[in-house]
Amino acid sequence: MSVDRLLSQLKMVKQTGIGRWKAQCPAHEDRSPSLSIRELDDGRTLIHCFAECNTPDILAAIGMEMSDLFPDRKGNHLSPERRPFPAADVLRCIAFEALVVVTSAATQLAGEPFTDNDRKRLMLAAARIQAAMDMAGVRDG
Repeated sequence: MSVDRLLSQLKMVKQTGIGRWKAQCPAHEDRSPSLSIRELDDGRTLIHCFAECNTPDILAAIGMEMSDLFPDRKGNHLSPERRPFPAADVLRCIAFEALVVVTSAATQLAGEPFTDNDRKRLMLAAARIQAAMDMAGVRDG
């Protein structure tokens, strides 16, 4: 299931971040949004009511079931897109390689010549930054 189906059944939906929303909970008299919705990278949808309504009651109020919070099955197994590295690890890699780039720029600005090893390391940093972006699913342009 796509999170869009769930969101279309809710009132006062507001996006609060990438893959995150809040809305009025349909399981109780909700004057302001108390339902938190999050779509995970693997297609699962998480919901939580801060007024402590349980998930089956929330879903029943809008004609849905627990299975609707999970991606459609293809064959006998789930086939979500999986990223091999956590985002924090990707950011750490990019931060370190960016430090290499900044150090190289400072060296050049100071008028110091680059050695062949300096050039190779700078090219490696650029390649690793691009690889990290690819692993994170970031597209150029």
